[in-house]
Amino acid sequence: MHISTRGRYGLRAMVDMALHATEGPLALRIIAERQDISESYLEQVFTSLRKSGLVRASRGSQGGYELSRPAGEIKVGEILRALEGPIAPVHCVGDDSQCEREKTCITRSFWEELRDKINEFLDSTSLQDLGDRARLLVPEEPMYFI
Repeated sequence: MHISTRGRYGLRAMVDMALHATEGPLALRIIAERQDISESYLEQVFTSLRKSGLVRASRGSQGGYELSRPAGEIKVGEILRALEGPIAPVHCVGDDSQCEREKTCITRSFWEELRDKINEFLDSTSLQDLGDRARLLVPEEPMYFI
């Protein structure tokens, strides 16, 4: 199993949105700058996130993207599946796979169990959890007043 750049960048962008959720709709340009991701690439990623109902877009001068639900309700598994498709350690236990050895494979149950544990972990971790981790790594900058 390999999470592509699409999945990694999409997750980073979603955590960025969770960290800045109180700022209202965010322009992709701002997220792209903060995360050092190509804006045009991020547009492609956000098309999938929008179609999956994880973000909503608003137009206009104050427009941008915002999370469709609170960060604590959006799971990492939802995001990665929206961007990557089914998460499985091997092809033969993916959602749409058909294997001729399915009934006789001596390792299939192991791969299924591993797939289930990976998905359980991804579905037990929310954007809020990752945002909390990020705040520990990079505390908010102090405000200076003159």
